[in-house]
Amino acid sequence: MIKIDVNTKKQLIELYQKKGIGLEGNITKLIEREDDEDFEEYLKECESKDAEKRKKRLEMTKKIQKQNQELTSLNDENQRILTELQDTLENVEQSKTAFELQNKELNEWKTTNIRLTEELRVEMIRAEQAKLEAEAAKQNAENDLDLLQKRNQTELISTIVKVALYVIVGVGVITTGVYVFTLIVGKDTQVISAAWSNIFGILLTNAFSIVGTIMGIKYATNQSE
Repeated sequence: MIKIDVNTKKQLIELYQKKGIGLEGNITKLIEREDDEDFEEYLKECESKDAEKRKKRLEMTKKIQKQNQELTSLNDENQRILTELQDTLENVEQSKTAFELQNKELNEWKTTNIRLTEELRVEMIRAEQAKLEAEAAKQNAENDLDLLQKRNQTELISTIVKVALYVIVGVGVITTGVYVFTLIVGKDTQVISAAWSNIFGILLTNAFSIVGTIMGIKYATNQSE
């Protein structure tokens, strides 16, 4: 135990009474009381005051620890919110990039579609023009073929008529020549005259028959057209 002299006790008591400063901690338990009521009262007040201070410090420590825990929890929550916010920002950025890419692809598709539509329209116009030109060419070819057929038919008919007339005229000339020759030589012309008349009749009949047939064919051809 610690012994303290009378003067020191008085100084400690006066210091406590004037400035409120007393002994603290476990040292108060190690000092001998020596049946000094004033000093014992002083020690009790120091112990009580020290206990109160300890209690306040303990309460303050608990309060600070609680606040620290709350601050730690709040910091963790803030960190979680910041992480979620960062993830959200990254997702928004990725969505923005994907949207811009889709928008770019959509614009390219629209441009390609417009170009293909225009090319298709041009090709349809060209096809229609080619169709009209083909129909015109077909019509011209049919007209040319019709004209060629008509011309060929006309030429053929003309050739047939000419040949038939040449044959008829030739046979008539020959028959007439033979008849004239018979008259000149003075022989019997009765048989020759009858033959000559019959031949001329046949020739005229054939000539009219040929011409009629040709005219009928030409008329039938014109009607069929």
